[in-house]
Amino acid sequence: MELSNTAQRFVLHWGEMGSAWGVNRTVAQIHALLYFHGRPLHAEDIAETLSVARSNVSTSLKELTSWNLVRVTHILGDRRDYFETSVDVWELLRTIVKERKQREFDPTVRMLAELVNDEGFKHETPDAQDRVRDCLRLMQTLGAWSEEMMRLSPSTLEKVLKLGASVQRFVRGDGA
Repeated sequence: MELSNTAQRFVLHWGEMGSAWGVNRTVAQIHALLYFHGRPLHAEDIAETLSVARSNVSTSLKELTSWNLVRVTHILGDRRDYFETSVDVWELLRTIVKERKQREFDPTVRMLAELVNDEGFKHETPDAQDRVRDCLRLMQTLGAWSEEMMRLSPSTLEKVLKLGASVQRFVRGDGA
């Protein structure tokens, strides 16, 4: 499959951003290709289009599937697995936030709570105890806030985001 200049730029940039976010470049490029293309593709098409090894595509698709960002589908008369992603940007946001929270954020909150509840914690300096408790409280508050935000409909979430930007400009004195 031949990509337009726009598609190439989108896929390449998404790969660069993926690397900045700690995601393998090929994984991000495959996701970008599926999102931009908007319909299911089989692994051979993906490998050929992105000029990457078929084994790399397979590994990357497994990772995307484990993140619930890609699902397998089939096309009548074709025995190959096809892969697709949601074309709803808000669904993708929800999936990414949920998965990152479960994998990265929640374990940190659990560890901080365990530290605070550990018998040895009371032997730490009061300053250290305060810092750990402050960190835990902040992370618990952020976690609760993100869960509430992800429950909102896309239109309401967009309004909340715009309102937050307006509030920030007002607080800085830039006007509303």
